[in-house]
Amino acid sequence: MGRVSGRSCIVTGAAQGIGRAIGEALLDEGADVCFADINADKVAEVAKANADRARAAGGKVTHAAVNVTDRAQVRAMIAHAAVTFGKVDVVFNNAGVNKPMNFMDVTEDNWRFIMDINGLGVLIGMQEAARQMIAQGSGGKIVNTASIASRQGFDNVAPYCASKWAVVSLTQSGARDLAKHDITVTGFAPGVVATEMWEEVDRDLMSIGASERPGQAMEEFSADILKGRVAQPVDITGTTTFLASRDSDYMTGQIVMIDGGMTLV
Repeated sequence: MGRVSGRSCIVTGAAQGIGRAIGEALLDEGADVCFADINADKVAEVAKANADRARAAGGKVTHAAVNVTDRAQVRAMIAHAAVTFGKVDVVFNNAGVNKPMNFMDVTEDNWRFIMDINGLGVLIGMQEAARQMIAQGSGGKIVNTASIASRQGFDNVAPYCASKWAVVSLTQSGARDLAKHDITVTGFAPGVVATEMWEEVDRDLMSIGASERPGQAMEEFSADILKGRVAQPVDITGTTTFLASRDSDYMTGQIVMIDGGMTLV
């Protein structure tokens, strides 16, 4: 029996990177997993690629296309998982974006783009997950993706930092409100992780003059990591599976830092 055997989970932002790794780790531990992402074709491919993994561990896999800022689509995603698996036990609000701009150049469009997905998307995801869990009457777990940027501001990703501070606040607020329904709300805060998102951020930082060559931004951001290297997605999933499991049942309102010792708070 795996740590999350019999649990039905949804992971947003699961077509690549940390989200995909979270879902695959849950499958390895026996969970049923709905991989969800705005990229419908890519997330369908991810689910198909994990069919054998799910069967091997005794779970099921499905997928859903979702824009996390659209409440109707989020409801449809949750309903799909509930019908497919019979219930929804755990929801990871992991979908997120970043688009670096130097502080004095940040525009209203840049702010809204990032805050809508990273902030509003988490709020909607929490609310709709909670509605499903309350209707089931058996409690549940909501897990939100924060960041080291939720602990300190950086000059060329200010809206991203603000959005991840919002994730921390939403996690705490949700934990207080949903405890009476036996729903826990936790989160985790990755540092520098070698993913497709970081590759895109690296290119964006070069385009605004914040770095001069490929890989420079990651090198500079990770220079103070006590573990001496950037993270791989697998470095994150031990914690995320723990947060989805019964082992974390007495935790709520907390954000777990997984940054290799980059930010000590």
